[in-house]
Amino acid sequence: MSSKKSSAARANARARRKSLRLHGTIARDLGVLIVSGRYKPGDILNGEIDASDRLQVSRTAYREAVRILAAKGLVESRPKVGTRVSPQARWHMLDPDVLSWIFEFEPDDTLLANLFELRKIVEPEAAALAALRRTDEELKAMEKALEGMAAHTLASEAGRLADQEFHSAMLRASGNAFIVSLTSGVGAAVSWTTIFKQRHNPLRRDPIPDHQKVYEAVKASDPKAAHAAMLNLVELAQLDTTNSRKAKPAKAAASARG
Repeated sequence: MSSKKSSAARANARARRKSLRLHGTIARDLGVLIVSGRYKPGDILNGEIDASDRLQVSRTAYREAVRILAAKGLVESRPKVGTRVSPQARWHMLDPDVLSWIFEFEPDDTLLANLFELRKIVEPEAAALAALRRTDEELKAMEKALEGMAAHTLASEAGRLADQEFHSAMLRASGNAFIVSLTSGVGAAVSWTTIFKQRHNPLRRDPIPDHQKVYEAVKASDPKAAHAAMLNLVELAQLDTTNSRKAKPAKAAASARG
């Protein structure tokens, strides 16, 4: 009897995991269509029955996907109206999923500029606070992240995770609970812009020395130098991103020369 119960429990667990993957996939597909502009603010999405039939999924899976999007501010559902795409002002732009959906395609120049503008507002001030408040443990986390970036490079997922951890450790070291609450969003922004810069060609410039300068200033408890170093880091990252949009893919460039 216990064996049958165990088998049934495992089967139920597999079904739940499959369901989670399914409604997550539906949410992603709809989210990409929304943030890319395919669905405009004010558009009404297909009704639950029509959408589930068209996608060949259960109504429950579709309903859960819509709930995910609503929690991220992308849609709102009302009785007798349906599910409507929300204005961009209501989107949770720093949600890691929303950021990943934005970078599925080419974000427009204004959106990219807005993202770096936010980083220039938050991160230099956080670095200055970190220089005054950091603990030995937080400094060690930044140092370990630097080592990971150097060992793996930003061309690899391991290197990008180390880069994320560097920025996360620096935000934590600010000692400000509200700044720390931005960690997942800022970390996702760092990760996705780094991937975006390398979508056609390898990075032309090594950004690790820029991170090293931030670390040294925080270690030296020099808030002015930490602020300047972090501002310079973000400005150079923005320049790299802008230049990557102008560059031709390596294969296309080689073909043009041939």
